[in-house]
Amino acid sequence: MDLTALRGKYTTRGLDIKDLNPNPFLQFEVWFNQAMDAKLTEPNAFSLATVGNDMMPSIRTVLLKIFDEKGFVFFTNYKSTKAKQIEENPKAAALFAWLDLERQIKVEGNIEKISTTESLKYFLSRPKGSQIGAWVSHQSQVISSRSLLEQKFDEIRRKFVKGEVPFPDFWGGYIIKPTKIEFWQGGQDRLHDRFVYELQDDNSWTISRLAP
Repeated sequence: MDLTALRGKYTTRGLDIKDLNPNPFLQFEVWFNQAMDAKLTEPNAFSLATVGNDMMPSIRTVLLKIFDEKGFVFFTNYKSTKAKQIEENPKAAALFAWLDLERQIKVEGNIEKISTTESLKYFLSRPKGSQIGAWVSHQSQVISSRSLLEQKFDEIRRKFVKGEVPFPDFWGGYIIKPTKIEFWQGGQDRLHDRFVYELQDDNSWTISRLAP
């Protein structure tokens, strides 16, 4: 299939360094709130890229659940493929693609587990079905059929129909602690605006414009 003629036009006004907050986390919050206001589908969804010892990159979509000046937090199964890769190489990249706003944000940095206490707090806030799902899915492992998954879900649901679902020790959160955060704004004639924040040794941030 030839897609060379498939292209869109970017119409948003340009982005200038004076438009940016000196703090990248506050700038992220501004853009995230605007994505929320625009009623985008799951604006907290982002692509997470990791690579393990085999040097084969892997990417998947996960959901941002917490962000502050410490970093960006998501939750997953600690026995999944991504968890194995993170253990082997604790660095990651994340991409928020808000194409309806002609915007992207790229985050690069180190990644580590959050505390069990923090993971438990979030787990207890989840709907019961999602809590059960964490127990049912041996993420990334081959299964014979969906019906087997549904059967296991029903078994666990009946087991805990009246009680609380226990917190699984193989499940929890990771935090990406950024060293770079790039803000991309689409521009006419492909003259996009790109600004990258880079963390310095004294924990300050520099801002540089990049060629599109």
